[in-house]
Amino acid sequence: MMYHSASPSDAGKPALAHRRAARHGAAMKHNASPSARNSTALLRWLQLLAASIVAMVVVGGITRLTESGLSITHWSPISGIVPPLGTAQWQAEFAHYRQIDQYAAVHSGMTLAQFKGIFLWEYTHRLLGRLVGLLALVPLVWFALRGAIARGLGWRLAALPLLIGIQGVLGWLMVASGLKPGMVEVAPPWLAAHLLTALFTLGWTVWQAAEIAALRRNPDTPPARLTATGAITGALLAVQLGYGALMAGLRAGRVTDQWPLMNGAFFPGASEHGESLGHALFTDPGIVHFIHRWFAWVVVTALVVMARRLRRKGLRGASIAVHAAFGTQILLGIATVMSGVALPLAVLHQFVGALLVVATAWGAQGLGRAR
Repeated sequence: MMYHSASPSDAGKPALAHRRAARHGAAMKHNASPSARNSTALLRWLQLLAASIVAMVVVGGITRLTESGLSITHWSPISGIVPPLGTAQWQAEFAHYRQIDQYAAVHSGMTLAQFKGIFLWEYTHRLLGRLVGLLALVPLVWFALRGAIARGLGWRLAALPLLIGIQGVLGWLMVASGLKPGMVEVAPPWLAAHLLTALFTLGWTVWQAAEIAALRRNPDTPPARLTATGAITGALLAVQLGYGALMAGLRAGRVTDQWPLMNGAFFPGASEHGESLGHALFTDPGIVHFIHRWFAWVVVTALVVMARRLRRKGLRGASIAVHAAFGTQILLGIATVMSGVALPLAVLHQFVGALLVVATAWGAQGLGRAR
């Protein structure tokens, strides 16, 4: 955005010069801001993209929880769009899957019909990834060709298809880690990188949507800046979400079905004697579970601070969204553990985690805008 103001030396200039300057300033602001119609279309596009990313995260969670992620043992970005079409093709896919170690360890003796069930989840997840990538790229090119993107927003919107492309590459690297000899599941660090990239992309999308919504209300609105509250809250939430991904990769949710204790004790202790600090913090299921369980309250504290500052700024909707999201997420987390990681509860926990990212990004953008 560009702004024009008269300097003290302008005071003695003729009125005509002032009128010309005013017309020039208005023209510049018009060029820098999308029309109402374009801004509405941009906003709807970003809202649809954000909803699609949430759907992809949810399907990814189901894929993981049903042990379906390694059912497709190759990466074919183009030809992989078409699923197996006949019995021979299905038998070939099943034969590929039976060659990896996970089959013997997790799905030994499964029938072709059962294989089709897990294949469907992984196929749907990959198909959604392709569709989200197209949804990020094609409308962006269309808006750019029409000149509908405000100055300063171009590079931020162009980052979206790039982030989704990185997400796809990380997804395959994650799968490839589980196809190696001796592996019966994907490597937890790759799972964490895959999930965090998706959630960062979601937050980035929500931030840009909030920017465009603010420009619709007032074309002179300056870009929002990331405040200290927003940065600290986002960083703490990222750590918690990362540990949630490690929980999933390590199957740490099944370490105990108790809360607040863990198998009768507050702290579970190390799984192996003499393990290094790094191993304990990032690969020990019991300790990872303990950290994810109690670090959540540090994140809640930061979110409460954010929500109260949003309310003081007059952003009541964002404040309510933050409170509702983290409150629901805490309850679902406890219920998921106590249920022994029941599939519906675990999926809801991941879904609300994505909604918490949406609320936090919305709130952080609001704090940076409402000065």
